[in-house]
Amino acid sequence: MSDSVLGPRERQFLATARRATLATTKADGGPRLVPICFVVTEADSTDGLPRLHSPLDEKPKRSTDPHDLARVRDLLVLPRATLLVDRWSEDWERLGWLRLEMRAEILEPDAPERAEHEAAVRALRAKYPQYASHRLEDRPMLRFTVLRAVSWGDLGPDAGRSDTAGDAGGVG
Repeated sequence: MSDSVLGPRERQFLATARRATLATTKADGGPRLVPICFVVTEADSTDGLPRLHSPLDEKPKRSTDPHDLARVRDLLVLPRATLLVDRWSEDWERLGWLRLEMRAEILEPDAPERAEHEAAVRALRAKYPQYASHRLEDRPMLRFTVLRAVSWGDLGPDAGRSDTAGDAGGVG
């Protein structure tokens, strides 16, 4: 087991993962879990900690205003989140996971960090071709600063991809 801020194996595992499960804290103290799309960006924070970005995209949601999403409301109250990226395989020697404890912020498209927002949009479109038709440049996104990483198991090549036949891979 590894316990650190992202090392090379963890960064590679994270960079190749197609989805992850985001955990936020609801008003009643319970967990809220939602699958998300994300990118690891080159824009590490000013304190050298790694950053991830997740879009508040145009896929159908309960509200058309991204600020009304439950995960956003949760993060405005308690700006802490956990992200779990896992690898499943019928070959249990290939099992692996990475859990990130993070500080969360809402990054607005017209914020002073506009260049960071634009770079994240480019990276998201490069990773997920489905975003070509989404107006990500006009929408806020979640910015996560990784504070702690814990990993276990096989984080080798293709580790962020699921081997499970019929995996729907849905994301929020």
